[in-house]
Amino acid sequence: MYEVEIRGMASAHALLAGSVLVGSLMPAFTVDNFSVYGTHLVWLFSVSGCVALVSIAVFWLLGVSPPTKKNTLSYKLSRLVRSGVYFLLSCLFFHIVVVLYGAPLLESALETFSLAVLLSTLTTLRCLCMLGPNVQAWIRVFSRDGAMSVWDTSLQITTGCSVVGAWLGAFPIPLDWDRPWQVWPISCSLGATGGFLTGLLAAPIWIRWHRKQLTYKLK
Repeated sequence: MYEVEIRGMASAHALLAGSVLVGSLMPAFTVDNFSVYGTHLVWLFSVSGCVALVSIAVFWLLGVSPPTKKNTLSYKLSRLVRSGVYFLLSCLFFHIVVVLYGAPLLESALETFSLAVLLSTLTTLRCLCMLGPNVQAWIRVFSRDGAMSVWDTSLQITTGCSVVGAWLGAFPIPLDWDRPWQVWPISCSLGATGGFLTGLLAAPIWIRWHRKQLTYKLK
């Protein structure tokens, strides 16, 4: 059973990694003088949009999301609205956290919020796709020994890698190297994306390597 789930997860991760590549290359065909540094916000929102679309499509097709007891249109709309509200709250949360860690409060506010959108796309959106708008399930997954499937474990790894990558990306900013990628928030968004890709690669490898030691409680 683990082998089937691991292969499915690895395939999903490959598609997500491909979405980052597509999001990075697509603006080059539509934006004049495009570059990751010079038109960074275009790159950032392109990557965020591609990852979001692929995440929703992949997890919907794979049926990873928990089944709902109600299939009425009103319930589905309510679930969709709550997911949108949760995503917006996540963006605000990441924005506040980034400001508390030293980002400008008013200056470069758009850039800071854009980074928050990217972080929410790489972390919160995947929680919404896999767990639904269920805060209790989120708390359970990210608590100690709370994972109930290889998908939960992969969510832990990719989320942690994305956040740590963004945090590590902030270290070069105050240095006086005068590099173009030190402009806020380029290094942080690149770090978050690099961390996300690292998590996508590391999760299947780590889970497969430790599959004999993994014991999941029944839901």
